[in-house]
Parts: sequence; structure tokens; C-alpha cells
Amino acid sequence: MGHWEGVSEFVAVAETQSFTAAAAKLQTSVAQVSRKIAALEERLAVKLFHRTTRKVSVTEAGRIYFQHCKPLVEGLELAELSVTEMQSQPKGLLRVTAPVTYGEMNLAPLLHQFLERYPLVDLELLLTNQKLNLIEQGLDIAIRLGRLQDCSLIAKRLASRQLYVCASTSYLEQFGEPHTLSELTHHQCLIGSSDTWHFREQGRDKSLRISGRIKCNSGFALVDAAKRGLGLVQLPDYYVQDALLCGDLMEVLSHYRAEQEGIWALYPQNRNLSPKVRALIDFLTEHLAAS
Repeated sequence: MGHWEGVSEFVAVAETQSFTAAAAKLQTSVAQVSRKIAALEERLAVKLFHRTTRKVSVTEAGRIYFQHCKPLVEGLELAELSVTEMQSQPKGLLRVTAPVTYGEMNLAPLLHQFLERYPLVDLELLLTNQKLNLIEQGLDIAIRLGRLQDCSLIAKRLASRQLYVCASTSYLEQFGEPHTLSELTHHQCLIGSSDTWHFREQGRDKSLRISGRIKCNSGFALVDAAKRGLGLVQLPDYYVQDALLCGDLMEVLSHYRAEQEGIWALYPQNRNLSPKVRALIDFLTEHLAAS
């Protein structure tokens, strides 16, 4: 086993470019990772990393070593998973990140049900609207909404959401109902975290920059402003569905409604998922689709 000493730690640091992130990923201490790397460098008689107070980068020798070691570490992980998975139920710490409001409203209750089903699983849920780096933060799954940017993660579509443009009857009585997208320039639009609204026109996606008096990164605050007649708002269904059902808001521009967007689970590229991650993805797919 002498040849394996420090290899897993080396690969983790090379991937994350951080001793701290590597330690979190391996569920060990930074000191332990540092000791293993130092011993590996001494055994190989070569420097694998350039270290500064702010950054860790791989040396030329380290890059060559990483190219050979990464498949070996992945193969060992795959071999262990293949054996243990046969008799293993989901267990261990599951680290998940999700947007704040969606996480509070939709995801957290389902995660609590998941924990009831799998009592050997522990959960750490990080709710933030920042797109965290899963590898650097040692996270298992990220829940993302809407259109995905290109990334190196695997994306599994769990469910869909629909965007609606809405207004109160008092606003529409005072300012009139828009019937074309060009009319939006004459209306007060309530701006969320983005000033771009999405539509579907003549079979093609269309994005429009909008303007208005109010800008806020809270969907609940924008719904309240819309109910008070302060403008039009475009929000996902889980913000406005109750207001639409009870008549506090009315949908407008329905014939320009954008196609449904995805609700995604993102996770690092592995050839085999751990039982806890696979179980959670299956659980969320089943329950979010049903809702």
C-alpha cells in the first residue's frame, strides 16, 4: 500500500486547488492532507505543487502525475462502490445546496421526508443564491433552476417550472392590459434579480430587457408589489399560483408564455453514484414530478 500513500490526497488537492477544500472532500483535516502530500513529494523526490498564501497550483511534474493518478483513484472508488453498493443502504453525510426561496418552500420539506425514509443519512443543506463550486465546497448535489450555463457537472432534470407574467386587476384597470411584447415599454415592470424577461414568440425563444420603478431580489416582495397594483411581474409558478387561483393576480400575455424551464440536480462527474446520492435524486424526481 506504500505506493498509494498520499495519492488520494494529491488528486483531491489537484482537482480543488485547495488543501482546505481537499480536506473537506476527503472528510479529514488539512494537516493530514498536508502531511500526506509532503510525504508523497519526499518519496517521489519532486515538487508537485506551487504554494502561496492565496493559491495552490500544480507543477509540470504534478500535472503529469495527476494524469496518471486520477484514473487510478476513480477506478479504486468505482471498485469499492461496486462491492459495497450491493449490501449498502444510503448512509453518511449528504451535502446539498439550493436557492434560498425554492429551498425553503419546496426542497426542505422533501429532504425532511427523505431523512425519515433513510435514518442513516445525515444532511447539511446550504441555501444560497450563489452558484457554489461543488468540488471546492465538498458538496454532493446542487439544485439549480431555469436555464443552465455550460459546466463540467452532470445535470439531471427533476421537474419543470412555468414563468407567468401577472398583474392585479387594479393595475390593469388603470393602465390597460398589454397584448403584445412591444407594449411592455409603456408599462411599469417589477424587476427581480435580472432585468430580462423570457417569452416565446412565433415558435422562438425571445428575451426582453424591461424597466420599472421597483427592483428587488425577493419573489415574495415582488408578488406583494404586484398585488398592490404597482406593476407587472414575471415569476415562476410557485410564487404566483396561489394569487392566480384566488384572483389577486391575473395572467397577461399568455400567448407569449415561455416554454417550461428545468429544475435540475447537478453533481460531479462520476462513473458511479454513491447510494445516498442516487437515492436522493430518485426521491426528488418522484416527488417533484408529482407536485
